[in-house]
Amino acid sequence: MQMKSIAVLAAFALASGLANAQQQGVSKTEILVGTIQDLSGPLAGYGKQARNGMQLRIDELAEQQGGIHGRKIKLLVEDDGYDPKKAVLAAQKLVNQDKVFIVAGHLGTAPNMAAMPVQFEKNIVNFMPITAAREMYEPTNRLKYSFAATYYDQIRLALPKMVKDKQAKKVCSIYQDDDFGLEVQRGAEAGAKAAGMEIAEKTTFKRGATDFSSQVARLKAANCDLVVLGTIIRETIGTIAESRKTGFNPTFLGSSAAYTDLIHKLGGKPMDGLYATMTVQHPYLDEASQPIRFWAAKYKTKFNEDPTVFSAYGYLIMDEFIQAALKAGPNLTTDSFIKAMDSMSFPADMFGGPPQSYTATKRLGNDQSRLSQIQNGKWVVVSDYVKP
Repeated sequence: MQMKSIAVLAAFALASGLANAQQQGVSKTEILVGTIQDLSGPLAGYGKQARNGMQLRIDELAEQQGGIHGRKIKLLVEDDGYDPKKAVLAAQKLVNQDKVFIVAGHLGTAPNMAAMPVQFEKNIVNFMPITAAREMYEPTNRLKYSFAATYYDQIRLALPKMVKDKQAKKVCSIYQDDDFGLEVQRGAEAGAKAAGMEIAEKTTFKRGATDFSSQVARLKAANCDLVVLGTIIRETIGTIAESRKTGFNPTFLGSSAAYTDLIHKLGGKPMDGLYATMTVQHPYLDEASQPIRFWAAKYKTKFNEDPTVFSAYGYLIMDEFIQAALKAGPNLTTDSFIKAMDSMSFPADMFGGPPQSYTATKRLGNDQSRLSQIQNGKWVVVSDYVKP
C-alpha cells in the first residue's frame, strides 16, 4: 500500500514536471512575454510609449523582487506598422518561432483582429490589448482579457450629454474605414438614437490617410454642429485643422484613441476645444501626485523622454500580468494563469483609472469612461465616470 502511494506521488510529480516543461514560454528562469506594437507606422508614437511602459515595469520587478517565483520576464517586441497583414506575421513569429507564453498590450483594433486567430490556435492568451473594441472580449473566449471601456460605450454614453450641453441640432461623424472606426460609428449611432436623433451626415477615410479636405467640405455643407471623430492621431489633427482653416467650427468629440498629448503638441492652438472620452489620465507632471512624479522620473531617466498616457497603459498592463502570474503560483501554465485571472480584482490606479475585476464570464475589466477637453493646450477632465 505504501509502495503504491509512493508510486502515485512520483507519477504526480512527474506529470507536474512534464506539464511545466511543456508549457510554451516558461522555463525555470524566464517567462517570455510578447507584444506587438506600431513602431514605424501612423501610431508609432503610441507603440513606442506602450513598449517603454511595459519595459519599465519589468525592470522594476527585476530590481525589487528579482522576478515571479524565481523567473524573470523577457519582453519580445514585434513591429506591425499598424498593418493587419504585418500583425499576422508578427504573431506567427512570436507564437511559433519565439514561443512566447502570452501576447500582451498589442496595439490597435484591426491588427488584434488579424493576430488573435494565430494566437488562439496555439492556446496563447491575448492579454489587455491596447484597443477598446468590443471584439477584444466578445464573444467570450478563455484566451481574451480586455481592460478598456469600449469605444462603443464611450461614445454611446457621452454623445447624448454632449447634444444636451451644446444644444446640438445636427450630429455628424467622420471615421476610419476599419474595425476601429466602425466601433466608434456604431457608438455614435446608438448615442444619437438615445438623444432622439440620427447621424445627419457621415464620411469615412482609409487607414493612413493624410488629406481630409473632401470629408470636411462634406460635413461643413451639411451644417453639422457636433462631429464625432472615429480618428486617432494625425486624422484628428488633420480633420480639426482643415475645419478651422475653412471656418467650420463644430463641437468635436473623439474616443480614447484620440486622447493623447500628441494631439495638442503636434496640432497646436487649433486643437483647443476638442473633447475625448478617456479612462486613464495623461500624467502632466506639473499637476501630478508624488507617486506619479516619482514614476515619471524613473521613466525619463531610462528613456530620456516624459511619459504619456500610453506609457501608463503599458506599465499597468504589465503590472496586472505580474500580479496574476504571481497568484498563479510556481507552476505557471496557461490554465493556471487563466484560473488566477478569473478571480483578480485591481484597485483604482494612480493614474485615475477606475477599479477592474475579472471572472470566467467577465473578461472586460472596466466599462466606465469620462470626458476630457483640451483647454489652453492641455487635457482637462470635465466629467465624472459614467457607467453603462
